[in-house]
Amino acid sequence: MATKPAAAKAPKSNLAKLGFDATRLARVRDAVKADIDAGRCHGVRMMVARHGEVVLDICEGYAERAANKPLNNDSVFATMSVAKQFTNVLALSLVERGLLKLHAPVAELIPEFATLGKEKVNLFHLLTHTSGVLSAIPPVPPDVLMNIDKLVAFACGLPLESQPGERVNYSILLGHTIIAALCLRADGRGRSYAQMLKDEVFAPLGMKDTSLGPRADLMKRLCPVKVSYTDLPALLPPAAVEGIGTLLATPGCEIPGGGCMTSVQDVHRFAEMLRRGGELDGNRLLSPAMLDFCTRNHTGTLRNVLFDMWFGVRGWIEYPANIGCGFFLRGEGNLPGLFSPMNSPRTFGGFGAGSTGFTVDPERDLSVAFLSTGLMEDSYHFERIGVMQGLVLAAMVA
Repeated sequence: MATKPAAAKAPKSNLAKLGFDATRLARVRDAVKADIDAGRCHGVRMMVARHGEVVLDICEGYAERAANKPLNNDSVFATMSVAKQFTNVLALSLVERGLLKLHAPVAELIPEFATLGKEKVNLFHLLTHTSGVLSAIPPVPPDVLMNIDKLVAFACGLPLESQPGERVNYSILLGHTIIAALCLRADGRGRSYAQMLKDEVFAPLGMKDTSLGPRADLMKRLCPVKVSYTDLPALLPPAAVEGIGTLLATPGCEIPGGGCMTSVQDVHRFAEMLRRGGELDGNRLLSPAMLDFCTRNHTGTLRNVLFDMWFGVRGWIEYPANIGCGFFLRGEGNLPGLFSPMNSPRTFGGFGAGSTGFTVDPERDLSVAFLSTGLMEDSYHFERIGVMQGLVLAAMVA
């Protein structure tokens, strides 16, 4: 595994040395511009790196299309579900320190959780989306949704949707609020969860433009959450998506499953830490052994029940969820979206509603960070990410 930290963009003369055909690589920017021109999305910030050298740095389109406000290199975005991977890495680092255990019931640290069949739910179930906890956005007031203690109290009174380990049903928000509560009970030391993430993940990685919930200096650069689609069947209607975007900017908001703000440079640094086996600039969050475990398929042939609608609406075949311990995986076969068929099987990453994502292809020593405005319907976003990665890989000729 390479040892260079996140670096500046490689000059064109170095593209060939890094294994890229410059003409083919230019197709990525062309595809981004085509999406924006067609109104499929509003703007894109994207960074691609190989061996730690940035080979592609794209900033195209609008921060806010309705206001004709251009996207800037330092624009800040709502992470949506990419925030889950920040929380996952924190939880896994606590596992490495012996403060959390993957197999231990949640109820060991949160005794009030052991009701209505939830007694055996553990951290591994939550990280693999096999816990059976509520998949949909919890039907609670905003002050509950963005408060970890209040939402966990709500979760304690819910029955499971399925038995632990029985099926994959991606938990949009609730699962990661429970993970955050476990982190706080294991090593919170009186900190807010936002402060804990900053101390344990963002600051060590130099992610200076990332926070859980709003931060005054970031709000000036924040791109509003707006959708680009209408009249499409979707997991969440446009009004709900944009409403969540408004909620994320509320002072004190802590939604670990999707409530962070970040820049493409910071997502790039996070992905580079993972590419390098858990370390960046001398700061180690995870061990290579942990990442090796986490980037195996732990859900087997189980499908992701949340995505069932796409089998009918999009005409897709049923396919396995391919979820590791905290990350989506490429796996084998011809699968829709998320990854390109050309990605190596152990490629892994995280993705957020209609707009965000990052991937690491360890076989090719490649990382991709992607943030966008004008949220697509999720299935089209997943396809878009796969296409973009395919264009990058098609430009890699050595």
